[in-house]
Amino acid sequence: MAKFLDYITYGYMIDNVALLITGTVHERDKSEILERCHPLGWFDTLPALSVATDVESLYDTVLVDTPLAPYFKGVLSADELDDLNIEIIRNKLYGAYLKDFHEFVQTLPSPSDEIMSRLLNFEADRRAINISLNSIGTELTKEERASLLPEFGTLYPAATESLSRADDVEQVRNAVETYGGDAFTNLFDNSSHKSIEDHFYQREMELCKAAFTQQFTYSTIWAWIKTREQEIRNITWIAECIAQNQKERISNYISVF
Repeated sequence: MAKFLDYITYGYMIDNVALLITGTVHERDKSEILERCHPLGWFDTLPALSVATDVESLYDTVLVDTPLAPYFKGVLSADELDDLNIEIIRNKLYGAYLKDFHEFVQTLPSPSDEIMSRLLNFEADRRAINISLNSIGTELTKEERASLLPEFGTLYPAATESLSRADDVEQVRNAVETYGGDAFTNLFDNSSHKSIEDHFYQREMELCKAAFTQQFTYSTIWAWIKTREQEIRNITWIAECIAQNQKERISNYISVF
């Protein structure tokens, strides 16, 4: 249980690292950035990240003694800490972290192993699709994009090559619909005014709801955190609709249960 809870915090650690480095590069106020860091991803040397000027110093002075250190194995090739490299670092770290987490959940008792595998496979697939879409039209080569895609999930390995070579949204869509099965059937359907991200959130809530139907599983902790995060997004959405005087759109939030 303790190790499982540790793994949950690693994802927030990676987001905090990326947030602080980005803020430092853009000369944002350090105290303001630290306040925005997620408490589940806090570690003692996090404030020291602002002194890093490149990836090596980032690792050697700050991250070498943190749980994220093993995930930096394939990241140290980047030199400058600019917006593109920071995003590459974040995605490589997240890919390595999710793969490690996925291998760990295979050691959990049944049905925790099965349910957590399903939840992490979805997370890997979501990241693979988002990386492919967001890298279209950027400086990333096909090889660099392929290196960012998670090495597990329902889309791996069948769809990975197609996603890494996709030049437009339609090619991403074809790869996902060909290899993704029923889980992503309506992902690119915007007839209900839902974005791709909305469809991801909807699917995530369906998987989390299913996780609660089992008893005495580790997966309910992950599902509980994700549903609470969705509730926060829903509250924010409702508040924005009220502030922008678009109350007719309030009901377009993602239902948790």
